[in-house]
Amino acid sequence: MLIDTHGHVNFNAFKEDAKKVLENTLKNNIWVIMPGSQLSTSERAVRIAEEYKEGVYAAVGIHPIHLGKRRVDSLEVESEESSEESWRTFETRAEEFDLESYRLLAKSKKTVAIGEVGLDYYYQPKGKARRSEMKVNQLKILQQQVELALELNLPVIFHCRVAHDDLIAFIGDIQKQHKGVLRGVIHSYTGTKEQADKFMELGMYIGLNGLIFKDVAALPDPIEVISHISLERIVLETDSPYLTPPQSLTERNEPLNVRYVAERVAEIKKFRVEEIAKATTQNAKNLFSL
Repeated sequence: MLIDTHGHVNFNAFKEDAKKVLENTLKNNIWVIMPGSQLSTSERAVRIAEEYKEGVYAAVGIHPIHLGKRRVDSLEVESEESSEESWRTFETRAEEFDLESYRLLAKSKKTVAIGEVGLDYYYQPKGKARRSEMKVNQLKILQQQVELALELNLPVIFHCRVAHDDLIAFIGDIQKQHKGVLRGVIHSYTGTKEQADKFMELGMYIGLNGLIFKDVAALPDPIEVISHISLERIVLETDSPYLTPPQSLTERNEPLNVRYVAERVAEIKKFRVEEIAKATTQNAKNLFSL
């Protein structure tokens, strides 16, 4: 058994065949958690998850990139303009954080986390003042969403891009204030092994996906980082429809491909695949109370 702890089957890329994809995933003894990125995709995640008795779950939250105006791709949300290009991008407006709407969604029996939420400093506006304003706003909304998670005793799926030290400081402050009760995972981990140590010391899990197959010059060596991370703190994910592993027969990533992530982690850490599957599945069940 495997658990894809981060598969966006609730995104527009799966609009036509989400049910088929999920049925195939479950048939292969793989469970999936679908995080939202804004209110519409959070609502869709809950709606889909509630159709299944077991194996399909939701997380709800607003991604930091949706707090400001920017371009997103049509794999995530549907554009009002029709397009045959699957990777077409279009302008999206900043979205307000509607606490009561997210609280209602989070109370569903199939919602197992608040996410994906966090910090993203990759897309930065021009000008020091505007960059500072962006960071302050992201931290403010993140604080509100983490407080919701604590209120409902839910873990948090953290997005973190070019912001690891700030997120470490943020989680550290939360853990001091709340005596270490916050649970969560650093999704799509791209930090250093030293930063991984700090996250794990703060009680966080580390999410690994198709990025571990890529040699990205600006990122730490995934082999070095994965070798260093304790197996007791690893969960697996796909980030479908993105970050497709090279073994996949399709361009669109799917939860079923989490098996390739398990195989690569086993290869790097020199464990049998069955050991990786057993450990990461138990980690996911512990974190998300499955």
